[in-house]
Amino acid sequence: MTSSIQLSNRVKETLATYKRNPRESYEEVIVNLISEIEKRKMVEEALLIEGYKEMAKESLKICKEFEKIEEDFDWEWK
Repeated sequence: MTSSIQLSNRVKETLATYKRNPRESYEEVIVNLISEIEKRKMVEEALLIEGYKEMAKESLKICKEFEKIEEDFDWEWK
């Protein structure tokens, strides 16, 4: 089912700048923009996951270092 939407001239002009060729429809432009956003989200999510993995590795290293020196000290919490 096809639906019509209303766009301000400003939005229409902005969408026109994203056309890859003059014959491309505004629907194609919008679909391409959505696709690009989805790709960027996936890349961003992958980068975040990788960053969190690195942070977890560093945290684990720090914990292991504290475990090593913990035996050398008689810690007393007040």
